[in-house]
Amino acid sequence: MYIKESKGFPEDFLWGAASAAYQVEGAYDEDGKGLSSWDAFVKIPGKTFKGTTGDVAVDHYHRYKEDVKLMAYIGLKTYRFSISWSRIFPEGNGKLNEKGLQFYDDLINECIKYKIKPMVTLYHWDMPQSLIDQYGGWESRQSVDDFVNYAKVCFSHYGDRVKHWIIMNEQNVFTSHGWMLGTHPPGKINDLKMFYQVNHHVFMAHAYSVLALKEMYDDALVGSSFAFSPSYALTNKPEDALSKQDYDTLQSYYWMDVYAYGRYPRAALSYLESLNVKIEMEPWDEDILKRSALLVDFMGVNYYQTTTVAYNPPQGVNNLNGENNSGKKGTKAVTGIPGLYMNPSNDFLDKTDWDWAIDPSGLRFACRDITSRYDLPIIISENGLGAFDKIEDGKIHDPYRVDYLREHIKELKKACDEGCRILSYCVWSFTDVLSWLNGYQKRYGLVYVDRNEEENSGTLKRIPKYSYYWYKKVIESNGENL
Repeated sequence: MYIKESKGFPEDFLWGAASAAYQVEGAYDEDGKGLSSWDAFVKIPGKTFKGTTGDVAVDHYHRYKEDVKLMAYIGLKTYRFSISWSRIFPEGNGKLNEKGLQFYDDLINECIKYKIKPMVTLYHWDMPQSLIDQYGGWESRQSVDDFVNYAKVCFSHYGDRVKHWIIMNEQNVFTSHGWMLGTHPPGKINDLKMFYQVNHHVFMAHAYSVLALKEMYDDALVGSSFAFSPSYALTNKPEDALSKQDYDTLQSYYWMDVYAYGRYPRAALSYLESLNVKIEMEPWDEDILKRSALLVDFMGVNYYQTTTVAYNPPQGVNNLNGENNSGKKGTKAVTGIPGLYMNPSNDFLDKTDWDWAIDPSGLRFACRDITSRYDLPIIISENGLGAFDKIEDGKIHDPYRVDYLREHIKELKKACDEGCRILSYCVWSFTDVLSWLNGYQKRYGLVYVDRNEEENSGTLKRIPKYSYYWYKKVIESNGENL
């Protein structure tokens, strides 16, 4: 859409950066914290790059004051972080851990001290291991009650200072990797029925939490964050266009429709019925989902790449996991579901070393799609570049990250001009983090952390990168100085 003159970003726009508890905190068994699913999963040989763990991570638990001070220096408006469920409830239910509550009190207060708005995620993939041992975690309906109890404690304890709440982070990712690909906890492969049942339990936990928050703080802003990879049809063949519809329905709208409308897409339910997959629901679930959807204030979007979709014949590509976790460019495999779609590489786009398509216009595409389909405000809760960063003369010069962020922010600005209501943009990530399966070699941060895959390696010293100082100028100019 051609807009002659840009209005720029809103005056109250929240320029931010993000993290997740398991990826940054460390202190995995300190001050009464219980084990999480990831604490246990990473100890299984071969699950992560060089056996890396989050036992220490980047030690945010002990260094949060230093990190928040670095945020304040560049004028960060919001810091998005997650609370570790097992730090609040070591067993997932039962006894509350006061020292865990205190840590997040201290972190929130430190942010507010520097006029940084805390944006809190309740679940960023770290289910208490005890709940998995007790009843299978998300596989049991009991998980809904235990999660909502945890959420209510967080709301009541922090709600006087926290106004932005993200209930779930990338539900589509942790459920697919956990029950279809076997690469995240609990490590199950092609467990299709349980995959959809688990998603329903997570949806119910999201919905009940939204209702609970609004009862306590009706002025709070709440939603969940979705890992959105908008799709392009490979060609203008009708079969490719229809395959794109199938992909969008099963890989994107299946989640966003529930958050925004409180219902599952009809085409998806028909497809599941053809596979004899039936989601077990309570009689009141549909009502709860719809009531929650009416109260959701925004759609959270974690955007990294777009996807290309082509028709896949019944005897075609049968591969769900094509991920490149090595950083060796060009090793990603084509994925696909026979009879539905496949996802070939987009030859018009550059790729990262992990074969993620670099497509700034896709962020604008995502915002336009959400605005047209749901008419909800949007928080870009994650966007960033994972790369091999190197120290040279004590500095990290990362113009490739600046180029990536600059082009995405340009497109986000265009989305604002085209009527999308963007509330915030959070760079992933503020400091370098443990990149789940990829160890510490895949660095995202604006701030370098001196460590590698060896558990006690490095000094953990923070070294701001070139992109850190560049982002300071972006924030000071409200997105005008790129």
